[in-house]
Formats: sequence, C-alpha cells, structure tokens
Amino acid sequence: MKTVLIIDDDAATLASCRRALRAPDREIFTAESGQQALAIIGQHAPLLVITDLRLPDLDGLEVMKRIRKSLPDTSFIFLTGFGTVENAVEAMKEGAEDYLTKPVDLFQLRARVDRILKLKDLSDEVVSLRQQLDKRYGITGIIGRSAAIEDILDQIRQVASARATVLITGESGTGKEVIARALHFSGHRREHPFVALNCSAFSEGVIENELFGHERGAFTGADSRQIGKFEQADKGTLFLDEVGELPLSIQVKLLRFLEEREFTRLGGTQLISVDVRLIAATNSILELLVENSKFRQDLYYRLNVVRINVPPLRDRSEDIPLLADSFRTRFTEENQREILGFTPDAMSCMQRYSWPGNVRELRNLIESLVVTRRGPWIDSCDLPSEIRALGTAAPTVPKLGEIASGFVDMDTVERLHIQQTLDSVKGNRTKAAQILGIGLRTLQRKIKRYNLDQARDSE
Repeated sequence: MKTVLIIDDDAATLASCRRALRAPDREIFTAESGQQALAIIGQHAPLLVITDLRLPDLDGLEVMKRIRKSLPDTSFIFLTGFGTVENAVEAMKEGAEDYLTKPVDLFQLRARVDRILKLKDLSDEVVSLRQQLDKRYGITGIIGRSAAIEDILDQIRQVASARATVLITGESGTGKEVIARALHFSGHRREHPFVALNCSAFSEGVIENELFGHERGAFTGADSRQIGKFEQADKGTLFLDEVGELPLSIQVKLLRFLEEREFTRLGGTQLISVDVRLIAATNSILELLVENSKFRQDLYYRLNVVRINVPPLRDRSEDIPLLADSFRTRFTEENQREILGFTPDAMSCMQRYSWPGNVRELRNLIESLVVTRRGPWIDSCDLPSEIRALGTAAPTVPKLGEIASGFVDMDTVERLHIQQTLDSVKGNRTKAAQILGIGLRTLQRKIKRYNLDQARDSE
C-alpha cells in the first residue's frame, strides 16, 4: 500500500485532492497544519507528501526538512499561490520533486503523483534486482563452510575493488566463474558490465575478433564495425575462461594490452583505451604450459598477480549438504515441484562420492532428481548406482509400527511394507509378490528401486 500525505489549511483543497488521488493501492492521509503532519508521520511513513508552501504554523520548506530527517526517501510536491512561485522554485532546489500553482488542476496533480509513485516502484525493482545479483553472484552466492571456501571469501574481500589481475585455478566444474562474478559484484565495478569469454570455444581468427572487434572492411563479410569484448567491458570486468587455450599470437596481443591498456580493432589504426579489470581462469597447469613453450612466461606473470585456487568438491565434502540443498531450492522453484530434502542415506552417499565433475556434476544431478522424483524426499535409492555404491551400508529397515507418529510419504510406506513382507517369507519373492498382490517382475523392480537387497545383506 502506497501512503500519501496531503497538507493544506484549506479543507476544500484537502477534500478535492484526496478524491482525485484515491486508488485501490493507496492510503491517503490529510493534515491541516505542519505540526499535525509531523504527528501523522510518527505513525505512518508516506512515500509522497503534497504540501502547501504556506501553513498556519510551519512553512512547507520547514516541514520537508523535518520529515526528511527521519524519512530521507520521501518525495515532495509543493502547492503554491501565483505570487509565491519563486518560493516553490527554491523548494525544488532543496530537493522537492515538483510544484503546482493554485487553484490546483486535479488532472495534472494526479498525473504528477502517478509518475512519482511509478518511479519509486521502478527504483524498488532495481534495489530488488541488485539484491538478487548479490545473492547469486556476490559473496553470498558462494556456498560453503569449509576452511577452503572461507579462505576464498577472505581473498575476494581483500581484492574485490583492486585493479590487479586475478588468476583463478581449479578443476573443471569447481565454480571458477562464480568466483569471478563474486569478485566483480563485490567491488566498485559492480555497476558496470561483467563480460565473459571462453577462450577454448573459438578458433584463432575468431577469438581475436571477439576480443578486439573489427572495423568495416577488415575482412570479407565485415560489413560494419563490431565492438569487441574489451570495449564491451569498459569500466567493468572481462573474464577469460580457459585462458591456457589462447593461441600464442593472441597471447602477445593480450600481453600488450595488459602493459599499455590500449589496443586497435582488426583493420583499424586508432588506438582505443579502456578501463577493464581482467580476471582469467584455467583448469590447466600454466607452469607446465610455460615449460613446454605453449604459454608465454611474461603473460603468465602478468596474469598471476593475485591467485585464487578453487579446490575440487571431493576435498570439501562438508560443503556438499549446503550446495545440494541450495540447488534443490533453486530447481524446485524453477520447476514448481515440492521436494522437501534429502534422507540421511542419500546425503551420506553424496558425501562419500568423489564427484569428478565437481559442483557442475552435483548441480546437474540435483536438477535431474528434482524433475524426476515423485515423493517429497530424495533417498539413496534415487541416486545413480555409482554414487549409491559408495554410500554407507544400508541401515536396518524399521517395521511400519516403529515409525514415529507424523506424516510420511507413500514411497517410504511402500518400501517398509515390501521389506516387512519379504522378512515374513524369509526372502521368498514369489510368495511375497502373491501376498502383496503384484507381479513378480513388478516386485523385482521395486526391490531394485528401494535397494532392499542391500538392506537384507546388511542384517
């Protein structure tokens, strides 16, 4: 609900303005003096104040100054007589949004109020989007509680606003781009572009064009000027992923840019200067590439000013529950599913698995499980066999009567019922199928699904 306060010592003006501004999403208050208005804002926080410049106790400027001490974001429209327009202009210099002369044109007043409130809505949306960016790409977007993640967070805080080049190393899928985005959105460049380029995705000629752009006529098919990634990232950050894949000829040009902060477009002669912070990442061991003359040593030193190493997921298993639950929350919202969480068995299996694909593999698995899972809980039997095999031995299956009071999903009830039936016939599947009223092949599929063979073998 948008709150509007109208202040005027003329009752007719108050009544007409209130009627003109009435809307379902607005709450309108009126006051006949400055002191009465100040009493109202003690209980309500108006987004907009419409006030006469001349009031019986305080003038409108004094009212604005006092209100803004506690509500600095409140907007003001002043109402003024023909002879006091100069005072209204002075109010605009003091920060008022607008003024209208009396007698008030109510259609004009409504249009001005609608515009100001709409701008406030847009401003709130910008703040909300910025908070979402902070959550997803800022420091709060890096999920983990391990000592390694805490060290990375400390490094980000120290160098986020620096201009120094950062080299992020680590296996594929560890989240190097997430670290790069956190560096960008945590520093003073956050209002400017973050531009990413995967160096392994383009051939030598194409990647030069991607980085530096070209002039019209630079080569066959160059019908117009193209702006490269360096210009797109001006005043922001350029992230070069898989920088170890850069051809040597491009490495020379990248080194020249880092030394001089200037470049020319393909087919051009004009030197172009940009203010770009460079962040590079690689899953290669650049030191070995330097030894084998596949990567320039001078460029390596230029890139390796600040180094952040992202450890593989297998070395920080304590972060897996937080990561898995974060992905579950994200994908349940995106797919409109109701997956409540993971059973202890499932989480134990995931923490014991080596995750060769690192965080990317975990994210893809959770997305698949959220989409395909029918019940509200993800259990170990839902996991791929290579992950399930490395879990803890299956616990003894409780009897149905041993389940604590409360709600349980149907899969849990079915699993326990099948296990109890198998126990009663000493594992005879044919008899168990007859008792359960299902076919033998159906029973075998359910035994495999719920991993009941492992459960019996562990007893």
